[in-house]
Amino acid sequence: MSVVTGIGVALPRSVGQDVLWEQYFRRHFGDSALARRVFAGAGVRSRNSVVDPVAEDVSGWSTGERMARFAEEAPPLAVRALTNALADAGMAADELGLLTVVSCTGYGTPGLDIGLAAALDLPADTQRLVIGHMGCHAALPGLRSVSDFVAASGQPAALVCVELTSLHVQPPSKDPEQMVAHSLFSDAAAAVVVRPSGPGWAVVDVAAHTEADSRELMTWTVTDQGFRMGLSARVPEVFAASVRPAVEKLLARHGAEIGDVAGWAVHPGGPRILDTVQAALDLPAAALEPSRAVLAAHGNCSSATVLLVLRELSARPGELVVALAFGPGLTLYTVLLRGTA
Repeated sequence: MSVVTGIGVALPRSVGQDVLWEQYFRRHFGDSALARRVFAGAGVRSRNSVVDPVAEDVSGWSTGERMARFAEEAPPLAVRALTNALADAGMAADELGLLTVVSCTGYGTPGLDIGLAAALDLPADTQRLVIGHMGCHAALPGLRSVSDFVAASGQPAALVCVELTSLHVQPPSKDPEQMVAHSLFSDAAAAVVVRPSGPGWAVVDVAAHTEADSRELMTWTVTDQGFRMGLSARVPEVFAASVRPAVEKLLARHGAEIGDVAGWAVHPGGPRILDTVQAALDLPAAALEPSRAVLAAHGNCSSATVLLVLRELSARPGELVVALAFGPGLTLYTVLLRGTA
């Protein structure tokens, strides 16, 4: 068995959505009425950012400059998140057999995995895995990797997601997709510790569903000026057709139905995505309140977000929880968890 026994989060400074709009993005988008409506309707009250865009306008920076800043800002957040997760799990860093690091917003070698190993004085034989550029759903295949390791080796493992989307503000544009992306995305680090046993969430099963014919609807492209998000308005429509069959298939393998699920950790990609999931699964409004609360307080923190939502749920022995996250591909990942004592 593999059990999530600890969750840790580290967040940079919080900035109000209205403040970001008035002090930076209003000018950035030429006081566009459309952009104003997009920001007001994003379901975001505040976001976290390593960059103050008023003091530092990164929209004209080269990709090299952005990666240099990632190398400066990401390691302290990663260390804090993992340290908090280890404390929550009640274990020491030198007990880890595997460290998996996820990010789609910054790269370098030696990278975050080496920096974490050095900062926490991990043993030289600690295994490391880096998962890059998968996007918002990457925490769940990352969780699969650490869970499989724990089940196979009997050793604890950790997953750390670090995303600094504020480093990828694009040059001024009238593109509605850029308005949507810049109204939602935020910075965060989140980590989980997985052990062979203990109180928390047992990882029961993991499944994926990819609509490869729709891969052009969500993109994350490396350009000379950072990474550029492509986000079609059709994304919720595509996921609407696949989310219920994917969840029902996952649950059916374990003799369960949607009504048997006590908690939902749904990646809040945006308010329309959450509305789509709620309607497709016929869930009461309260079921997605943790996801909407995370979106309001922190925005969309890419791969780290679903772990922030999971942290909002209570692990009660025997109860089922389903985690869902969406990303480029178009890809839907689902994880079935069961509370343990």
